[in-house]
Amino acid sequence: MKLVRPKKQLGQHFLTDLSIAKAIADTVDAYPEIPVLEVGPGMGVMTQYLVTKPRLTKVVEIDRESVAFLNEHFPNLRDNIIGDDFLRMDLAKVFDGNPFVLTGNYPYDISSQIFFKMLDNKHLIPCCTGMIQREVAQRIASAPGNKAYGILSVLIQAWYDVEYLFTVDENVFNPPPKVKSAVIRMTRNDVKELGCDETLFKRVVKTVFNQRRKMLRVSLRQLFTSGMPDAAFFEHDIMTKRPEQLSIQQFVELTNLVGSQLRTDIK
Repeated sequence: MKLVRPKKQLGQHFLTDLSIAKAIADTVDAYPEIPVLEVGPGMGVMTQYLVTKPRLTKVVEIDRESVAFLNEHFPNLRDNIIGDDFLRMDLAKVFDGNPFVLTGNYPYDISSQIFFKMLDNKHLIPCCTGMIQREVAQRIASAPGNKAYGILSVLIQAWYDVEYLFTVDENVFNPPPKVKSAVIRMTRNDVKELGCDETLFKRVVKTVFNQRRKMLRVSLRQLFTSGMPDAAFFEHDIMTKRPEQLSIQQFVELTNLVGSQLRTDIK
C-alpha cells in the first residue's frame, strides 16, 4: 500500500524523524501501568514505539486512508484502531471507564479543543503528553506575569502540572509546518476540588482574558447582566490587577467574589 497523502484540511503534518517519534512515545512512561490512547497516529510513526510497551495501546484516527494504512501495517493493532473523531468520542467507553494516558502528534488547529476535552475528562486522564505548536505549548506552560499566560494556562494548570519537554524544528515533518513545534507533558496534580464553582471559574477566566489589557474592575462588568454590583465590590485590591498577574489561587478567590455577588443579585 502506498504512503498516506497529508491532507491540509485535517491539519496533517507527518513526523519523519524516528528518534523524535520515539522520544515522544517515551513521554507516556510517566504512567507505565495504564493503557494509552494515541490521537491522530497517521502512518504510525509514534505508534510503532507505543505498541512495544507492555500495556494496551489504542489509536483513534479520523482519516480513512490512515486507518486503512494502519490496519495493513499494524495487524496486531487492528482490534484497537478506532476510526472516529476524537472530539466527538465518549472517552469513558474507550477503556471501559478506566484511566488512560492520552498522547499524540496533535493537529495544530484543534489542539486547544483536545485539551478542553481532556479537562472535561480529567478523572480519566491522569497524564497527557504529545506534540503541539510551540506557541500553544508555551502558553500552556507559562507562569503568571508572562505575556503567554492566558486561558489555557489557568484552566490546565488548575488541574495539571505542566512540563515543557523539548522543541521540534519544522524540517522533520512532511509537509513542514510554518511554525516550530514542542512536546509537553501534563500530569494531574493533587487538586480534587478548586474551592469554587468550576463552571463560573471557567467563565471568569475566559471573560477577563478576552480583555486582558484591562483591569479586572473593567472586564468583570460584563458578567453582571442584571445590574452592577455596588461600589464596594470593585474596591477589592484584586480589582486593580490585570488577568495575567493572577495565580490560580487568586482566580479561585476572584471566582468566589463574583459568585457571592451573583447570588446576591439573584436574591
